[in-house]
Amino acid sequence: MTIPYRSFALTVAVLSLILTASCANEDPEIAHDSSYFNAIEDNDIALTAPEAGDWRYSHNEKRQDLKAYIKARPVRPGADHSTIYLMPVGDFTSLQQTALKQVREYVEIFFQMKTVLLPAISDSVVTAVASREHDGHTQLRAPYLLDSLLKDKCPQGGIAFMAISAKDLYPKDSWNYVFGLASYTKRVGVSSIYRLQDGYLDTANYKTCLTRLANISSHEIGHMFSLHHCVYASCVMNGSNGLSETDRSPLRLCSECQKKLFWNIAYNNKRRLKQLSDFCKSNSLQHDWLTFKADLDAVNQSN
Repeated sequence: MTIPYRSFALTVAVLSLILTASCANEDPEIAHDSSYFNAIEDNDIALTAPEAGDWRYSHNEKRQDLKAYIKARPVRPGADHSTIYLMPVGDFTSLQQTALKQVREYVEIFFQMKTVLLPAISDSVVTAVASREHDGHTQLRAPYLLDSLLKDKCPQGGIAFMAISAKDLYPKDSWNYVFGLASYTKRVGVSSIYRLQDGYLDTANYKTCLTRLANISSHEIGHMFSLHHCVYASCVMNGSNGLSETDRSPLRLCSECQKKLFWNIAYNNKRRLKQLSDFCKSNSLQHDWLTFKADLDAVNQSN
C-alpha cells in the first residue's frame, strides 16, 4: 500500500515529537550513555515469586525508579565529602584482616570512590553497655554502634562511614540477628563478618566469606546513597532475610539501580564494569566474574 506523502510527513513529524519528548524526559547523562544501559538491561534476571521466609514474602516494598531516586535528593559527592570510610570493630584474625583489605578494594571499585580502611578499634565499650549473649556467643546491638560510635563522627572528607564488626549483631531484642544496618540520612552503617564465615574463617570458605562481605558492604553503603531495596530484578540491592537469600543475590546491580548510582556519582560505566570483572576473576569469584563478563561482552558488542 502506498502512503500519501502528506500522511507520511505527518507520521514522521509525530514520531520525531515523541522521540524528542522522550529524550527531554530522560536525564542527559543517562541518555548520553544509553547504549551501555540498553546493552546490560538484556542481562537483567527477572525476580521469581518469593517463597515463605524470603524478604519480599513479608515486605511489600515500592519500586524506586530513577525519577523517584532523584526526587529523594540523595547525597552526592563533593569537594569536601568524597571518601568512603570502613572501620573494623573488635579483634580480627590475620585472614579476616586480609578479607577486610580486599573488601576495601571492592567497595572502592563498586562506588568508584576513594575508600579508606581505618585501624581497628576495640568493641569493649559496646560489650559493656549494648550487648547480649545469644546461642553461646556475644552479640552487639547494631543501633548503638550507629548512634554512639558512628553518627556525626565520620572522618573529614567522608561521605559514608561503615563499621565492620568481628562479633555478631542484633537490631532489637525480638530479632535473632542482623547482617547489617544503615541510616539513609546520617550515611552511617554497620555490618558483621561473624555469620559470613560459617563459624570460622579459613582457606576453605574464604571465597564464600569474601563474596558475602562484598555483597553486604555494597548493599549497606548503597542504602547510604539512598538506594532502596530493589524489587525490579536480581540485584545486590535485593532485600534478604538470611544467608541463603544473600547467597542467591549477585554482586551486580541491575540496570535500573546502575542508572541511579551512575546518575549520582557520574563515573565511567565501562571502566567500572571492567574493574569489577577483573576483581572477581583475580579472586576466583567465578559466578560473579561470569555475570560481570556477560555485561562487559554485551557492552563491547554494542559499540
